[in-house]
Amino acid sequence: MKYVIGIDLGTSAVKVLLVNQNGDVVQEASKSYPLIQEKSGYSEQNPEEWVDKTTEALSEIVHGFDGNVEDIEGISFSGQMHGLVLLNENKEVLRPAILWNDTRTSKQCQDIYEMVGKEKLLQITKNPALEGFTLPKILWVKENEPDVFAQASVFLLPKDYLRYRLTGELHSEYSDAAGTLLLNVAEKSWSEEICRLVDIPFELCPPLVESIDCVGGITSDFAAITGLSETTKVFAGGADNACGAVGSGILSEGKTLCSVGTSGVILSYESNKDLDFEGKVHYFNHSEENAFYTMGVTLAAGYSLSWFKDVFAPGESFEDFVDGMDTVPIGSNGLMFTPYLVGERTPHADSTIRASFIGADASHTRKDFVRAVIEGITFSLNESIEIFRENGKQIDTIISIGGGAKNKEWLQIQSDLFNAEIVKLKSEQGPGMGAAILAAYGSGWHQSLQECADQFLIPAETYTPIEENVIAYKKLFKIYKTIYNQTREINEELKEFRK
Repeated sequence: MKYVIGIDLGTSAVKVLLVNQNGDVVQEASKSYPLIQEKSGYSEQNPEEWVDKTTEALSEIVHGFDGNVEDIEGISFSGQMHGLVLLNENKEVLRPAILWNDTRTSKQCQDIYEMVGKEKLLQITKNPALEGFTLPKILWVKENEPDVFAQASVFLLPKDYLRYRLTGELHSEYSDAAGTLLLNVAEKSWSEEICRLVDIPFELCPPLVESIDCVGGITSDFAAITGLSETTKVFAGGADNACGAVGSGILSEGKTLCSVGTSGVILSYESNKDLDFEGKVHYFNHSEENAFYTMGVTLAAGYSLSWFKDVFAPGESFEDFVDGMDTVPIGSNGLMFTPYLVGERTPHADSTIRASFIGADASHTRKDFVRAVIEGITFSLNESIEIFRENGKQIDTIISIGGGAKNKEWLQIQSDLFNAEIVKLKSEQGPGMGAAILAAYGSGWHQSLQECADQFLIPAETYTPIEENVIAYKKLFKIYKTIYNQTREINEELKEFRK
């Protein structure tokens, strides 16, 4: 039996999967590392932590493996997007990595619009200037840490730095590069024009490869430390959302992913490089060669539900907390929730807006509020689906993963509200499995990523829309969409009173 390893470099932990040729996860290991948050809005990590914890996890996997390590044929990666790692000419890290959830760069986002122009930026990168992206971080360092910037030789994204430490080879790949605001997404090349307009050296951009490309083998030093064989091939890998799509089989037209974690994602496969969503949703290169994906984000999806539970039912199990939700009718007895606890991303890029309960009265019980929160999260996700459909995208099958796939009633709510077939997978490993599929395909196990995904991913349950529920949710969704504009000004005025 042959094996591959998928490494998912997340924000709070690295997760490593050992997967066999049947697609079975035979071993896994996870190691956590801290965030560095010295000021409000700052979010950084020490890249050496990624290397150390990945080394520990891989060593644990190899130590528990009872086969021949040379049968572990390939390694690939998934990683948190947008983070900035700056290296000097000796390939040494110059400062802690600035992460995707760091919000210090509002000024730099406005600077980008002034220097490049919003229309040109969308034309080239397919995405608006948001604080989470990489280019604003580069400009922040240039403005606030000029001595550091002067030493910078190249920038890398988090999983690309980790891969460099395993192989000694410097690369980025298209799915992660698409989240920097420096890539011409349609043409699959770094934009010299944007570099010139924002006045950063084009040489900062690393060489580009495909997600499926073999970029070398592991170094002899790393092999000695972990116990892996030097014959193990290393493949470039992809951004976490791209790998999550691969790991959920989102590899053909009509296939869409609904992922509910702390944030929520609606991600849809796209073969067309020329669609224009006017920056309303993200538009990135896929890990499949010459394919793309569009993506809408709800910033506080699962977080809205965990917040409500932690505040009003601390210590209670999730199962007990949602028990009885299925007895509450559609519309939560006239109660509605908007999940804007930390602002919103799609379709409203608004850091000031905050959440609301609308319609509460004395007859409502806790289970009404629980269902309202779940419906509100799903309404927000549906705004992304609506944008896709309004732009001509076909969305008929949605793979649901994460917290939203753990409750049967929530899965049916998704089917009714999205008016689509919802599929729950038998085994859900998300981005880590996507990285393993990239390594399996790169190792020659299958003729295509789709063929590999078909082998690895098995549907467990399917939910279909109930027509009367679809009609009711359409009425409720129309109401939901009015709340943002009616509360936006109120939240602007309340901002000065927040801690």
